[in-house]
Amino acid sequence: MTIRSGDALPSGPFELEHRSLQAGLREWVGDQTGHPVGYLEQLYTFADRDRDHMEAQAETDSRTISISYLGLVREQAAPGAGKPGWHGWYEYFPWEDQRRGRPGGLVAVTDALRLWAGAEPSRREHRNRRVDFAFGLDGAAWNEDLALQRYELMYEARLVTEAGAFPGFATGRPMFADHRRILATAIARLRAKIKYRPVVFELMPEKFTLLQLQRTVEALAGLTLHKPNFRRLIDQQELIEETGEMTSETGGRPAKLFRYRSAVLEERALAGSKLPLARN
Repeated sequence: MTIRSGDALPSGPFELEHRSLQAGLREWVGDQTGHPVGYLEQLYTFADRDRDHMEAQAETDSRTISISYLGLVREQAAPGAGKPGWHGWYEYFPWEDQRRGRPGGLVAVTDALRLWAGAEPSRREHRNRRVDFAFGLDGAAWNEDLALQRYELMYEARLVTEAGAFPGFATGRPMFADHRRILATAIARLRAKIKYRPVVFELMPEKFTLLQLQRTVEALAGLTLHKPNFRRLIDQQELIEETGEMTSETGGRPAKLFRYRSAVLEERALAGSKLPLARN
C-alpha cells in the first residue's frame, strides 16, 4: 500500500499523544490510506544521514530517524486521502521476480555491476564475489532472501535513481527518500519469514484452494515452486483443513476449498512453521 501515487510508503512523525510507536504507525496508516493494518512487526531503524538527499542538501544539524514496520493486510480498496493505492513490489524491484526465469533487464544490471567492480583494480575480486553471491552468478545459487543486499549493492554502485543514477537506467521505479530501501528490507524479511512462520495466511481469504496458496507463496518469493513437493509438505505440516466445499472459479475442474486450522495458530506461533520453497 502506497501514497503519493506510488512514490512513497505511508508514514508520519511519532507524536507525544501516541501511546506507542506501533499505535502511532497504525494511526498514520489509517489516516493516510483509510486502511486498517492487521499483522504488524518492527523491521529496522534507519538513521543514515547520507541516504536522505533532502537532509544532505539542507546541511543542517538535524537528522531523521525512520523506524520501519512490516504490516500484512488483505488487498482491498482504501478510501483514504493522499491517493493511496496498491502497487506490486516488482514494479520497484523487477529483477526480483524470477517466476519466469531471469528477467531480461537483469543482464544490464549485472553487466553494469561488473563494470563497477572493475573500476577499482584493488577491489575488483572482492566486488565481483559480492556480485556473484548477491545475484547468483558464476556458479552461485540465486537466494530470494537477499533482496536487500542486491538493492544495497546497486545503490553502492550508483545504479539506482536514489543514489544518483541516470533516471532512464532500468533498475525499477524509485521512491521518495529512503522508502525503496525500507521496502527492500520488508521483502527480505517476509521472504525469510514465510519459511518458518505461517504469516502468509494473513494475506489469504478465509477459504482458498491449494493452487491459490501456492501462487501466493510464489508471488512473495519470486520463484516457481514444485507443485507436488509444495502440497506434500503443506499436508505434512497440517497447516490447513478441508472445508467440505468446492469452487469452480479455477477455470478447470472444481477444486477443494481449504482454510487455515485455527487450532494450530497458537502452536505454530510458538514453535514456528516452515512453508515449503522447493524449486522446480
